[in-house]
Order: sequence, then C-alpha cells, then structure tokens
Amino acid sequence: MHRVFQNFIDQLSYAEDAAAFTEAMAAIATALDLSCFAYLALPSRLRRKPLVISTYPANWVTHYVHNQYQRLDPVITQALQNPEPFRWGLEFSSTHLSSAQQQLFDEASQFGIRFGFTVPIHDGHGPVAALTFACDQRNAPFENCVASNVRVLQLMAIYFHAHVRHKLTHENRIGGITLSPREFECLEWSSRGKSAWEIGSILGISRRTAAFHLDNARAKLGVRTIRQAVVCLAEAKSRR
Repeated sequence: MHRVFQNFIDQLSYAEDAAAFTEAMAAIATALDLSCFAYLALPSRLRRKPLVISTYPANWVTHYVHNQYQRLDPVITQALQNPEPFRWGLEFSSTHLSSAQQQLFDEASQFGIRFGFTVPIHDGHGPVAALTFACDQRNAPFENCVASNVRVLQLMAIYFHAHVRHKLTHENRIGGITLSPREFECLEWSSRGKSAWEIGSILGISRRTAAFHLDNARAKLGVRTIRQAVVCLAEAKSRR
C-alpha cells in the first residue's frame, strides 16, 4: 500500500492537465480494485460548470454536466452537508427523493453506476468537492477495500483535490492576471506572514527560490513590493 500511495503522490506532482490527473487516480483505483471514479468540484459561481475528472462513461459525464445534475444529485447534497465519507447505493434512492432525483439514479444505473463510496472535500479554500468510486454491483474486493482504507481514501481525495485546485482551476488568477501555481502558493504563504525562508521550508524549496517566485508574482501584478502583491491577493479573494 505504501508503494502504491507513493506512486500516486509522485504522479500528482508531475500532473499538469486533466488527462494526467485521470491517469494518476485511475492507476491507484485499479490497484485497489475500486473500478471507476469521478472527482467533481462545484463551481464558485452558480452559472459555471463544475470541474469533472472521471473514468465514468463519457456520455454519462456529458449528460450529467449538461443537465446540471450536481444541483439535485443526492450524493452531492450529502457531501455538502457532511464532511465524512459515506457509502451509497440503489437503496439510497428509495427514501425521500424527488422524481427528478429518482430519474438521475435510474439514468446513472444504465451506465453501470449503481453503488459507490464518496469522500466529501471541505478544505476551506473554496466550494466543496467530492471524490467518488463507483461500481455496477456490490462485490467483495470493492467493499473490503473501502472498509479497510477509509482514511487512506480520504487522504487520497485531499491530495488529489489540492493538486487539481492549484493546477487546473482559475484560482491562480488575481485581477485577471494568471500566476503560476507556485507563485500563487508562495504569495498565499506570504499573506499569512511567512518570510521567504519560512515559505521555502514549508514548500521544500530554497529561500532563494521562494523569493524568486514572490518577485515574479509582484512583477506580474505590476506592483513595487510583495506587501502590495499581498493586498492584490486579498482584494481578489474578497471578490470571489
């Protein structure tokens, strides 16, 4: 398990696009007999589409996003209400669901999505996300893996979400200017009062490299000092 998890972390470190993130999660899911997965990050604004990275059937994902099913999906509703991981299945659809929600479950089952295990992700940095592993029928390998590795799967979800958030979302934009994930990360730590040396220690880079990223961020934002860059960051966050 340690080697599988370490390979997963290594793949996340090098991933730069949705395809690479899909490959990383698919590899560890296969190693753990967890079949297909879907990561969904809710949009920060109502009219925007959610970010979906998944090995679910492509037709189902397209249909789900087009119909904005994340707004009525009972699995997402539960993920919003409770940060603890949970199992779900067809029996989940038999209690207190609207006809539209029941239809969603019926449609999903046609694509082999009948049972699953979902990890809600509430990281305090933006809208809630969720990572789900699903299968078409209950089976011992799936159930045993979930039962034995709940906290590991939760940790996987958190790592995955953190890397995706830094590399694939628009949260690295400040006033219409895009910073690199590392520039944004260093600036965030600076906004918390950390020096270049402290930032380097936290991120596992040298003080000089941390200062380099901070200076790049300052230059891109067109300000004279890091403090002014931090103010720009705070103003951008207040508008989200």
